[in-house]
Amino acid sequence: MEEILRRYFQSWLDVDVSVIKDTFADSVIYSECYGPEYHGLSQIIRWFEEWNQHGRVLEWTIKRTVENEKTLVAEWYFKCVYDGNVDSFDGVTIADFDNNNKIIRLCEFQSKPEHDFPYGE
Repeated sequence: MEEILRRYFQSWLDVDVSVIKDTFADSVIYSECYGPEYHGLSQIIRWFEEWNQHGRVLEWTIKRTVENEKTLVAEWYFKCVYDGNVDSFDGVTIADFDNNNKIIRLCEFQSKPEHDFPYGE
């Protein structure tokens, strides 16, 4: 499962929509960390193609993963440029897989990459 998610993240760096088609089940539900939700493979493909007309993923690095049966949790760092604005954040993905190793549900959560230490380091 981890390798499937790594290939998916790399597809954004490579702008390779063919990986999207191999990664997700037709009836997938994908919830982005800032609100949008996509229902079905066709909506994910449309989002991928439209997003890449405005932006470019510069980095999407997995820090660690945890697997449990058909669920993968991955902590990662993401950086992109979109409409000329550079943005980055830390995040977590929870991905559920079907018996064909396709993602059937994916939820993302984000966190600011800058951390402060109110009580010292």
